[in-house]
Amino acid sequence: MEPIQVLAFAGSLRQHSYNRALLRAAVELAPAQMQIHIFDLSPLPLYNADVEAAGTPPAVRTFQRQIAAADALLIATPEYNYSVSGVLKNALDWASRRLSAEELPALNGKPAAILGAGGRFGTVRAQAHLRYILLHNDVKVLNKPELMIPRASQFFDEEGRLVDEELRERLRDLLDALYEWTLLFRHR
Repeated sequence: MEPIQVLAFAGSLRQHSYNRALLRAAVELAPAQMQIHIFDLSPLPLYNADVEAAGTPPAVRTFQRQIAAADALLIATPEYNYSVSGVLKNALDWASRRLSAEELPALNGKPAAILGAGGRFGTVRAQAHLRYILLHNDVKVLNKPELMIPRASQFFDEEGRLVDEELRERLRDLLDALYEWTLLFRHR
C-alpha cells in the first residue's frame, strides 16, 4: 500500500513557533507508512472575494491543490484570544473555496487531526473552535487522542526540538491514529 500523504500546516508565522516545531517533530515521528509535508501559510494573502473573482492568487492555488492531493491534514493551532489565529482562519477561508466551477473545495470531507502547543491551557479553546470552523466543509476531524501542550516552552529545546519523551510518545499515538483514521476515508 502506498504511504498516506499528509499535508501539515501551523497557524503561526513566527520563526520559532512551538506549533511549527510540533509539525517538524511530527515529520520526525511519523509512522513508516505516512509522509508528512509541511506547508508554510505565510505567502497566502488575506481572503478577499474581489481578489478571488479577479483570479485565485498562485500561492492560494498551490495550497488548495496540495490539500486536494493529500490524503489527510495535520493542523497545528496556537491559541490567540481564546480562538485560532487570524492566519489559520484566513487559510481555511481560502481552502473552503471551490477549486473551479466544476470542482468542490479541496477541504470538503478531508480527514484531519488537530494538535497545538501554547500557554497555560495548551490550545484547548482554539482546538474546540477549530473543530467548529472545520464543520463548514465536513472535515473529518479525529476525536482521540488529543494533543494540547500547555506551557510549551518547557518541552522544546533551544533548537525547537520536542524533547519530552511522554509528549513525543503522545504525538506518535496521534499520528498512528491519524493513519488508521485516514484509511477509513481514503477511497471514498
